[in-house]
Amino acid sequence: MDYPFFATLSRMKYIQRWALMRNSRTEDLSEHSLEVAMIAHALCTIGNVRFHKELNADRAAVIALYHDASEIITGDLPTPVKYLNPNIKNAYKDVEHLAEDQLLAGLPEDLRPTYAAILKEQDNEDDKLLHRYVKAADKLSALIKCVEEEHAGNSEFKTAAVTTRKSLDELIDELPEVREFMWDFLPSYGKTLDELLAET
Repeated sequence: MDYPFFATLSRMKYIQRWALMRNSRTEDLSEHSLEVAMIAHALCTIGNVRFHKELNADRAAVIALYHDASEIITGDLPTPVKYLNPNIKNAYKDVEHLAEDQLLAGLPEDLRPTYAAILKEQDNEDDKLLHRYVKAADKLSALIKCVEEEHAGNSEFKTAAVTTRKSLDELIDELPEVREFMWDFLPSYGKTLDELLAET
């Protein structure tokens, strides 16, 4: 039997993000997922070290790796369209769930429960909390994209940067790790490699 799950996932590199924007450099879903995984892991690590929480940073990273996997089938629906009104948002959620089911059907039956617990949001409180960190990491990744585009002289992302930063500011009371990440790490984005190496 031939199972297409991982071959299908490998197509994340063909899904381009920010389709409604003029990009100085395109970003694909594969690189976005990696960045979100690294940031989600960092947020949980900050939470554990600085705020004495007990977050499963490794699981957060794995959830983040797969957080947009359904877009291989659905494509990346731009945020302004996705959240235009509750009907579109709910309909798109239904489409995402169907896409997740289709992806899971590409696995042997004995492996499906493990990957379903990663691809689909779970009802337990621990996973619900980790999904909050993944969503925060997703927004941080979006802000990083805006910062990099603005450093490249592209003013197309100016409004997106303001909107995304506002969304992140609203998360800080609940997730102070977001503020810590922005203080410690955000200023280095957009710098050249020589500038980054000079700081170490």
